[in-house]
Amino acid sequence: MSLRSDKRLSAWMLGLLGLSLLSTMGAWWWMSATQTGESPRTSPLIKKVQPFVASTPFGGIAQLSLLAGDGHPGRRDGPAAQAQFADPYGLARDADGNLFVADGGESNSVRRISPQGLVTVLAGGAGEGLRDGQGTQALFHTPSGLAVDKSGNVLVADTGNHAIRRITPQGLVTTVAGSGVAGDKDGPAAQAQFNGPLAVAVDAQGRIYVADSYNDRIRMISPEGLVSTLAGGSLPGFQDGEGSLARFDTPIGLALDAQGQLWVADSRNDAIRRITPTGQVTTLLRSDPEANPADEQHPLRRPLALAATPDGYLYVSVLRRGAVLQVATASGDYRVLSSGPELRFARPTALALDPAGVLYLADAGSYRLHKLLPQARSEAAQTSRSLDGVIGPAADIALPATAKRWPLAPQQAWHEVVGTPGEVRGNYRGESRDHLHEGLDVRGDVGSEVLALADAKVVSPLSTWSFGGQGEGLALDRLSYIHMKVGRDAKGRVLDPARFILQLDEAGKPERLRVRRGTRFAAGEPLGTVNSMAHVHLALGVGGYQLDPQLLGFEGMRDHVAPVIEAVELYDASGRRLGAPVAKAGKKSKAKAKPPGPLLITRDDAGLQIVVEAWDQVDDNEPRRRLGLHSLGYQILSPDGRPAPGFEQPRMTQNFARLPVDDVAVKMIYAPSSGITVHGSAVTRFRYVLTNQALGGQVLPGRWQTLDLPAGDYILRILAQDFAGNAALKGRDLAITLN
Repeated sequence: MSLRSDKRLSAWMLGLLGLSLLSTMGAWWWMSATQTGESPRTSPLIKKVQPFVASTPFGGIAQLSLLAGDGHPGRRDGPAAQAQFADPYGLARDADGNLFVADGGESNSVRRISPQGLVTVLAGGAGEGLRDGQGTQALFHTPSGLAVDKSGNVLVADTGNHAIRRITPQGLVTTVAGSGVAGDKDGPAAQAQFNGPLAVAVDAQGRIYVADSYNDRIRMISPEGLVSTLAGGSLPGFQDGEGSLARFDTPIGLALDAQGQLWVADSRNDAIRRITPTGQVTTLLRSDPEANPADEQHPLRRPLALAATPDGYLYVSVLRRGAVLQVATASGDYRVLSSGPELRFARPTALALDPAGVLYLADAGSYRLHKLLPQARSEAAQTSRSLDGVIGPAADIALPATAKRWPLAPQQAWHEVVGTPGEVRGNYRGESRDHLHEGLDVRGDVGSEVLALADAKVVSPLSTWSFGGQGEGLALDRLSYIHMKVGRDAKGRVLDPARFILQLDEAGKPERLRVRRGTRFAAGEPLGTVNSMAHVHLALGVGGYQLDPQLLGFEGMRDHVAPVIEAVELYDASGRRLGAPVAKAGKKSKAKAKPPGPLLITRDDAGLQIVVEAWDQVDDNEPRRRLGLHSLGYQILSPDGRPAPGFEQPRMTQNFARLPVDDVAVKMIYAPSSGITVHGSAVTRFRYVLTNQALGGQVLPGRWQTLDLPAGDYILRILAQDFAGNAALKGRDLAITLN
């Protein structure tokens, strides 16, 4: 779709720039004032905007600012920047500029952020339950989507209670519809049944629309209190049509546009659907179901939330890559507004717009709320800044309380570790460097039970995946358990039908297994059984912000084994390896050959790449086992061992405590011939490109600039460490001569 005329776009951008400056200055003043003790009353963080409609720019990128939340889970009121949220899942904004937040997790409340940036609890007390009442006397169970009606009432999709609730501006909570029991039943509101509703929307006539997510239907509640099915059949699927002839697959987000059309984020179909007031369903946009999910040409993967502009555009947040998209409803054309390693949200579950075009976003996986302003790329480049501490979970976020348990029985005894974070992994299409391994692998017998490490609650609306496949898994709060039959024993029997919901297809065969948002598990409870992969893969953290699970600690895990350096190689700018092959450490020569002399290097301004082949083990690994390293770097020394100028400290270039999210990262970290390069081989080769950086979740290209040193003899020393701090000693030094 072509952009609007240059004159119209330029006029809009001038207006937006002024609005952006005003908004940014107000937010900065608020946070500064709260730190210095000044009164912030005259500088609202969320301004009450006069009822004009801003024209929506199509394209560009988003300018991000932090609205509320410090990146730690909790329930703390007060100034927005210091407030804490447990699971800020839903958002809605009223005409007075108040922003309402559905805070699930351990909070189970609806919070309010005033125009002055003060966070308070509107309704919801301690604990989970279904109880009407005033303010904190009322109880919710995992509130999710929100909407505000024309009277200022907040409507709540109370997911764990399978109900729709209403909160008046004064904080009085009543139940609009739902019996409190999961089901699929139309009729009078009190007798109607929903199945984990995740989103609501309300029109000017007072009709309430409900994404009845785990029933795969869109329901409607009339002003008279009758519940009916607007669209969707009895089984998940993908089909356009009218009413019950249409099919959805886990609809999660809803938005009404100015024409009264209802837009649906049909998540597992990777689609944006449209429903007319008469129930006619059509598809605006869908990603190719056969395409590789990592393909950047198909960014609409697992849409979570929608917001509709008055002039024909949708904002869409997606789980894959944590991105925000813009979609033109007239054509289905789309643009990526925010994505990538530096601007990636962990789990962007809600969007809300104000009349001036400011977009509010709830990043439930980071416990933060944000404001986004679309900008032309040239302007964004001029105002770019570091987002450290603004986006993503806090760097020092508390770890789950696992008490050093393992995911297999016995939970307080040793199990063999067979894979660590940051290792290179291939695919089934012959690519040996396809992706980075994102967790810890623990060997287990096929069919053995996988056990929960800690008490936890399901917070993701899409908590299971890959039913029946080798990669099948379950996300349980910040821990994910992969390579198992989720919720089933070795023979495929469901462990607990109340929590593990087996879905059958039209032929009556198992088609998937769902675990609803809000479901709880206790430490030690079975989550499933090990599948044919013969190990459990543990991942810690959420998309783009995963940490090394070894940080949790595991009872009896010991590591006194130093990494092994197999080879150190240097490559010039053309990719040519310098010098003769370097003798591998630990290999005994049949003859007493003279040690090779220094590697001769001609200094130039192109620089060199340093490639190190190395691997690791932990105590009691099988001899054939090869694990990746935790951190690597290099240092240049003089022949007497003193650091060369500029190398007083080692240059630690790679650390896998937090993994990069860029899809090209694996080929920047690992050189060709890494991975399993021979079919049927069980040995993985780890060939690290040390001059490229992989730190703090970011990857950057680099080279060793040899011109920085004068000609002479030196030692290139490799630093290679595992998680326990064991460092490689043999084979770490390479004698070189710069000329």
